[in-house]
Amino acid sequence: MRIEIDFDLCESNAVCVDIAPQVFEVRDDDYLYLLQVSPPDDLRPAVEDAARSCPKQAITIHDD
Repeated sequence: MRIEIDFDLCESNAVCVDIAPQVFEVRDDDYLYLLQVSPPDDLRPAVEDAARSCPKQAITIHDD
């Protein structure tokens, strides 16, 4: 699995951070950071939930 963020859509509202803090982080500069581009499979349910819950649908999951 590989995660892609469309930063043109992302509003850094941190919904994904609440769901998968091991993968996503909003820092003091108010920008979203992807901590793991290819997280382990055990985080897949949380990453999928974060992608579904993103208000701007800015998260895409690719199967490599």
